[in-house]
Amino acid sequence: MARWWSRNVLRIYAVLALGYLLLPVAYTLAFSFNDAGKSNLIWKGFTLRAWQGICDAPDVCSAVRNSLIVGLLATLLATVLGTMIAFALGRHQFRGRSATNLLIFLPMATPEVVLGSSLLALFVNMGGGLLGFPAVLLAHVMFCISFVVVTVKARIASLDPRLEEAARDLYADERQTFMKVTLPLVMPGIAAAALLSFSLSFDDVIITNFNSGSNFTTFPKFIWTSSLRGIPPQANVIASLMFAVALAAVVIGQINTARRAKGLIA
Repeated sequence: MARWWSRNVLRIYAVLALGYLLLPVAYTLAFSFNDAGKSNLIWKGFTLRAWQGICDAPDVCSAVRNSLIVGLLATLLATVLGTMIAFALGRHQFRGRSATNLLIFLPMATPEVVLGSSLLALFVNMGGGLLGFPAVLLAHVMFCISFVVVTVKARIASLDPRLEEAARDLYADERQTFMKVTLPLVMPGIAAAALLSFSLSFDDVIITNFNSGSNFTTFPKFIWTSSLRGIPPQANVIASLMFAVALAAVVIGQINTARRAKGLIA
């Protein structure tokens, strides 16, 4: 018995930890089938009504659309700007480089309540006309840039400089070296930074709640404002679909990685 336990204790721990992590997901999925009325806090019966009418709950689909628009635009802008900053910090020496590194880490270290309230004060002092979609987009780009810079800069630091030197030895100019060698090598880091930025932007509720005003609602804000009266089952349906899409993307990525590894071995 002791030998069996020593061989399987890590497996048991992994199963328990995974079950603990997936318990909220299972709750969300189960209550997407709840025959709820005004409240979705208590199980009342099984139904497919929420899955057949995902947009029947007021404002839920518009909130998802707003989150997708903000997330995609913030990811695009933050990835482009953050990648350029990462190359500047990782490849060049200039006056103020240390101060720039410090400033990059400040949005990551600052509590979201402080950051959200500070941005709100800034936008209000500018006239208040930016509150809503413009303020949320600017705020998301601001804190996403830090994560892009850190991620891409780490990838740049791990590059082998001999690869670029070999390209230049083969008479490639700076542009060709960057496009053919450097950028493809950095691209996995850029892609990871973009995915991280989108997840952070789509998931944010505190900074968004401070700066979205009264007429602009994202999906996390919709969940937050609906939590007191009971989140509608349509929101559980959308959350379940998001989890399924994310899980499918991870599985596909793992399958492609395994295939590439087998190809290299062959």
